[in-house]
Amino acid sequence: MDIGMIGATLAIAVWGLISLGIFALFIYLLILVIRALRVYIRSKEVRQEERALRQSLGDALRVLRVENKMTQEFVAQTVGVSRQAVSKWESGASDPSTANLIALAKLYHTTVEEILRQVAPDTED
Repeated sequence: MDIGMIGATLAIAVWGLISLGIFALFIYLLILVIRALRVYIRSKEVRQEERALRQSLGDALRVLRVENKMTQEFVAQTVGVSRQAVSKWESGASDPSTANLIALAKLYHTTVEEILRQVAPDTED
C-alpha cells in the first residue's frame, strides 16, 4: 500500500467515527427528549392542581373585592396597576407580585396570611 491509500483509508475511518459519534449524540438527545415528555405527561395532575390553586387565589381576590364593594378599576388605581392586571389576577391568568398582594391585603383590610389561608388546601384530617 502506498501512503496515499493509507491516508484515504484513515480519512474514511475518521469520517466514520465522527458520523458514528454524531449519530450516538442524536440518539442520546432523542432519549432525553422522550424522558422529558414522559415526565411532563405524568405531571398533568400537578399542573391541574396548580391551575386550580391559582383560580382559587383569583376567586379569593374577587370575593374580597366584591365584599368591599370595589370595582376592578378602583382597585387598579389604588394599587397602581392596570385594570387588566386586576382582571388577570381574579381570573387566575396570572398571580399578583408579593408587593401587590400586600397592597391588596391592606386595601381589603385583611392580611396576606388570611388571603392565602382561604386558598391553601385543607390538610387537617
